[in-house]
Amino acid sequence: MATDRLTPDRILEATEDVLRRYGPAKATVTDVARALGVSHGSVYRHFRTKQALREAVIQRWLGRTEEVLAGVAEGPGGAGPQKLERWLRTLFAAKRHKAGDDPELFATYSVLLGEDGSQVVEEHLHVLTEQLRRIIEEGIRAGQFAEIHGGTAARAVFDATRRFHDPVFAPAWSHPGIEPEFEGVLALLLRGLRA
Repeated sequence: MATDRLTPDRILEATEDVLRRYGPAKATVTDVARALGVSHGSVYRHFRTKQALREAVIQRWLGRTEEVLAGVAEGPGGAGPQKLERWLRTLFAAKRHKAGDDPELFATYSVLLGEDGSQVVEEHLHVLTEQLRRIIEEGIRAGQFAEIHGGTAARAVFDATRRFHDPVFAPAWSHPGIEPEFEGVLALLLRGLRA
């Protein structure tokens, strides 16, 4: 491949493939460059460090989930409880899918969670809680939810459901009892938010 055709998107695609093949501990920028048929210096022209490259991959990977959830948050289908329930179910399903079907990139995401200075995860969490805030405020305006501060309620809902989206809990997501646990938390939250 000619280096003039090397774009950030192509590098990110190749990096995802390399991470899936070798995992976050063994994947190197040299592996990415080899997959693209370029020198590692060519990769560094687009991403200054291995950390920056890894963060860009995870930002793109998490962005896919954010887009799906935005479709629920901004889409039709009723305000309040119905939309909040659909959003939480979609979030849980997306995180389970990522952990089970894309374990190497999920591991990379988990590595970033443990690193100081990575803004990617913080930005992702901010996007999700903002989507929740908009859903809750829409439910308040529609008279479906009690008059509460939307931002505070969004943070509380996000924290209360952490077991179903925080990577720390990923090993439990395949256990048989996880579905009833999710249903119980969901029912309690919806009941507590109702007007």
